[in-house]
Amino acid sequence: MSDLILFWHRRDLRISDNTGLAAARKQTAKVVGVFCLDPHILNSDDVAPARIAYMIGCLQSLQQRYIQAGSQLLILHNHPITAIPKLAEALNAKAVFWNWDVEPYAQIRDHDVNLALKEKGIQTLEQNWDQLLHSPDEIFSGAQTPYTVYTPFWKNWNSKPKNKPVAILENCENLTDSEQEIAKKSGVINLPSAADLGFNWDGELIIPPGETAAQEKLASFTNKTINSYDEQRNYPAIDGTSQLSPALKFGVIGIRTIWQTTIELLANSNSEEVTNNITTWQKELAWREFYQHAMYHFPELAQGAYRDVFKNFPWRNNEKHFQAWCAGKTGYPIVDAAMRQLNETGWMHNRCRMIVASFLTKDLMINPQWGEKYFMQKLIDGDLSANNGGWQWSASSGMDPKPLRIFNPASQAQKFDADGEYIRQWVRELKSVDTPYLISGKIPPLELSSINYPAPIVDHQKQQALFKKLYQEQKVDS
Repeated sequence: MSDLILFWHRRDLRISDNTGLAAARKQTAKVVGVFCLDPHILNSDDVAPARIAYMIGCLQSLQQRYIQAGSQLLILHNHPITAIPKLAEALNAKAVFWNWDVEPYAQIRDHDVNLALKEKGIQTLEQNWDQLLHSPDEIFSGAQTPYTVYTPFWKNWNSKPKNKPVAILENCENLTDSEQEIAKKSGVINLPSAADLGFNWDGELIIPPGETAAQEKLASFTNKTINSYDEQRNYPAIDGTSQLSPALKFGVIGIRTIWQTTIELLANSNSEEVTNNITTWQKELAWREFYQHAMYHFPELAQGAYRDVFKNFPWRNNEKHFQAWCAGKTGYPIVDAAMRQLNETGWMHNRCRMIVASFLTKDLMINPQWGEKYFMQKLIDGDLSANNGGWQWSASSGMDPKPLRIFNPASQAQKFDADGEYIRQWVRELKSVDTPYLISGKIPPLELSSINYPAPIVDHQKQQALFKKLYQEQKVDS
């Protein structure tokens, strides 16, 4: 058996601050990366073209990073359960390392790959959490149960020391020429384009792909924007967020790197205001981890509501209303602006994600799983745990101590887009509409007909009352 260790990348497309990769390098200089284009994922009906385009770009960047480290990244296009063990056996690898994942499919897949490798006498790395600052088995309540409410989770999670970034991969040995030939015969291919895989995306990406771009984005955000983050993060017309969610989804930047940056910023903070801004961002990072812990402990979340009252809720599920929502043609300007931003860019501001999710579930009374799936079909940062957690929060069906939070689209626009700048940017036919009409959504009928914009498809006040009535009835029945 050779000294070769294959490192199987999934949502950790980087060579710096990668815990499993660093562990492999400690054992041998002959570390070679491998990424498997999984048909189970690529052929599912909730894959976003923008997300695949970003992923392929990240893989191109990762290949260059491996070359710089003296090694290479191999690409497979087959089911990992057979492809990974086949390649490892053919190359006579002594081990295959990878980082663990919280998602239900990933856990089943990894278990089966692990068994197949052990049957061939190939070592695997035991539990190694890279995408989390704390493993799901590390954060429990006083009763030793997983948290289902964020605030106590945050207090416990934040009180624990965090690991610092691990060493970058460097000074590696590559495969020999004969091993390269063996790898090709064992299924290794050239990296295809997104179009080769059947995904066409010609729009810009909110963040350029790759490790270097993510590090630059972090530096740009923390050098200036974070100092006003607490307030400006809620205004969709302002570039007030980190926009690092795609990088975190695919792990092109390490969560320890990000957290260590916040610690250094806090140490150098010269005002209570700046400290509050930094802490607010830390809490957002903890929300991401809270949802991942929840998905790990409660995998049934991926299939539907957490709260019993919503497990058999009488959703109306009007197909025409759903299509209007998807297209950004509901007659509610702030909702339509957000949906058009999603459709055109593959990304949506988080405040707007809450607005459109509340509207779909509380105004249109459509099953949140419809919206959750549509988001996954569009989002560059589409992540099962975060997307599911956000939708269940907005639908009041998840882990939420305030079960009937209903957003009024007009009030949200008045608070967070008071000048109508965001609405005008994305609903271009409304550019000439006076601001009071624009943000209230109460555009005169004659003006609506002249600009070819739809009247509101439902009445918010009536739908809110109906939703509350249905909720109370369902609560009694459950």
